[in-house]
Amino acid sequence: MVSRDRSRAAVRGDHAGDASSPAGLRVVTLAERPDLEDVLDRHNGSAWPAFMLQDPVAGRLWRHLHAELAVWQVMLLEEDDRIAAAANSAPFAWDETSAGLPDGWDDQFERTVAQLRAGVPPDTLGALQIVVAPSRRGDRLAGRMVEELRRRARAAGYRALVACVRPTDKHLYPLAPIDRYAHWTRADGAPFDPWIRLHVRLGGRIDRPAPASMTIRGSVADWEAWTGLSFPDSGEYVVPQATRPLTIDREVDLGTYLDQNVWVVHDLP
Repeated sequence: MVSRDRSRAAVRGDHAGDASSPAGLRVVTLAERPDLEDVLDRHNGSAWPAFMLQDPVAGRLWRHLHAELAVWQVMLLEEDDRIAAAANSAPFAWDETSAGLPDGWDDQFERTVAQLRAGVPPDTLGALQIVVAPSRRGDRLAGRMVEELRRRARAAGYRALVACVRPTDKHLYPLAPIDRYAHWTRADGAPFDPWIRLHVRLGGRIDRPAPASMTIRGSVADWEAWTGLSFPDSGEYVVPQATRPLTIDREVDLGTYLDQNVWVVHDLP
C-alpha cells in the first residue's frame, strides 16, 4: 500500500504550481470529487468500441484508480460539473531504459498495482488514457490534459511521464506493422499519426512499439456481439476500430485480439 507520507505528498503535488485552466473550466481530481466516480467511468467508457471494454486486466485492477490512486485521476469540469476532458494515470517505478518499459498497457497497469502493494516508491507517471467529451473536441483539451499530467508528475518529483499511446489512426491501417507505423511521418517531418504527433509536439519522444499492449479474448459469439460482424470461418478478420486483425479459431471457439500501441516518453528534467 502507499505510505501515508507519500499519499500526502501526492495530494500536495495536486495543487503545486497550478497551471491556468481553459476559460470556464476547472481542474479537479477524483480524490477531490469522489462523487464523480460513476460519471467519470461513463465518460471514459463512451469513447471506446465494445471490444476495448473487455480487457481483463482493466476489469480486475480499475478499482485501484478509484481508491489508492484517485489523486492521479484528473478531470476538466464545466461550470455545471459536466466533464469536458479526463485523464487516467498511475505511477510506477521505471529504470529509464527502453527495455525496462512495460510490455504494454496491460503490463504497465499490472506493474503499478504490484509495486503499490509492495511499497515500491514510484518515480514515473504512466498515462492510461485521455478522453475528451464529443462537444469539446477541437478545443485542444487533449493536449491540455497531457500538459497537466506532465505538470503533476514534475510536481511529485518524478523523472518522466510515459504513455503507451494507442495511435488515433492505426485502425485505418490495420495491416501495417506497428513498428513501421510508429515512425511514419508527414511531408513536414512530423509524425503521421495525430495522437503521436501531439505527444511529440508537447515534448514527448517515440521510444518503441508495443505490439501486444492489451490482450482481449472471447468466444466467437462474444466477438460477434461486440463487433456486429459474423465470423463463419477460422482466420484473421479486419474489425472496425481495431489496430490489427482479430484472430478467430472456431475449433476452440476463441477470438484473440492484441491491441497495438506505441511507447512515448516525456522526460522531465
